[in-house]
Amino acid sequence: MADETPSCLPEPEISEADVMEAMRELPGYVDITPGDFRELYRVALRRAWQRVRGSLRARDVMTFPVVTVEPDTPLHEVAERMAREGVSGVPVVDAEGRAVGVVSETDFLSRMADGSAKGFMGVIAQCLHGRKCLAVPVRGRAAADIMSAPPVTVREDANLAEVAERMARSGVNRVPVVSADGRVVGIVARADVMRLHQGGPPAGAAAP
Repeated sequence: MADETPSCLPEPEISEADVMEAMRELPGYVDITPGDFRELYRVALRRAWQRVRGSLRARDVMTFPVVTVEPDTPLHEVAERMAREGVSGVPVVDAEGRAVGVVSETDFLSRMADGSAKGFMGVIAQCLHGRKCLAVPVRGRAAADIMSAPPVTVREDANLAEVAERMARSGVNRVPVVSADGRVVGIVARADVMRLHQGGPPAGAAAP
């Protein structure tokens, strides 16, 4: 039974009228109750979704081209690039395009307070209390000074379960996707994985 429902839409509830209409379309006599037919369809559709999602690889869901910076990129340029592109983290690559680290909003935040602040609102709270904060500690520094290294990466042929497990085990929200020779070819964010679990299309499918 073919599923022609667009993957960006939630799985619809199947009504008895839908089932009756479907049974009328089938040629010959169908010896099955509408309730059994509906349950069979639900199970088959769920298994089909599991099969399709299980076959997805990092290259199928990654965002590309990926925004990157170099180790000597000044932090004000890193911040400007992240803001302009609307991303919360960027891989840091060497001259060969290989990942050597990742700079995220968390890396900025952790160096813009006294170290005790937790998250963005923790930094804001310290600012409002007039304690040490803001960009003075990182002013004049470069990506290599604050990046998380070595980076957590996945190969482009890693399946989605491996990507999710790697993120969970490492406690990161995004992983650069690398080719066989180690060059960064894309990035997968936790939101990409969650969107697929909710039935949405891969990010790469929406890329221009």
